[in-house]
Amino acid sequence: MARIAGIDLPKNKRGEIGLTYIFGIGHSTSVYILEKSGIDLNKKVKDWNDDEQAAIRNIINNELKVEGQLRSEVQMNIKRLLDIACYRGLRHRKGLPVRGQRTRTNSRTRKGKRKTVAGKKKAPKK
Repeated sequence: MARIAGIDLPKNKRGEIGLTYIFGIGHSTSVYILEKSGIDLNKKVKDWNDDEQAAIRNIINNELKVEGQLRSEVQMNIKRLLDIACYRGLRHRKGLPVRGQRTRTNSRTRKGKRKTVAGKKKAPKK
């Protein structure tokens, strides 16, 4: 079982895919890490020996921000936007999309479940 940056990597996946389970490592970064450490991209995670795992760990620790460190940096960036009350910060505060998407329809992920607003009542006839 390969444990890197506090994450158990899936054993039966190729190394190229397995590394993407770490927050902050995508496909291109995983390819870079494996090429720099001299490991075949198609080699499965369970086939890595201890030296290869150590090489991957060293590259990740020395060159990249991943997992907790990266998550805290992202949260600090959002907090800074909230504190300076810029447009993006206000959108974060209101729980609306930050990057200019339409909100009349869609944007359910940010806004949450629909809240029905009652229609206007008709005046009774006399």
